[in-house]
Amino acid sequence: MGIADQFKDKAQELAEQAKQALGGAKDEASERASEAGEQGQQKAQEAADAAKDRLQG
Repeated sequence: MGIADQFKDKAQELAEQAKQALGGAKDEASERASEAGEQGQQKAQEAADAAKDRLQG
């Protein structure tokens, strides 16, 4: 195997590692966005309930 082949193999290996890292980062970002959305909905519901209580009280 020549030096060019070694560099090519290493480049392919690094490219694959980069793809895997990017995929993991996308998954984490998606999970965080989902959690933030759920928290936002919960806070909105709490605010709506508090407003309703004030109007009824």
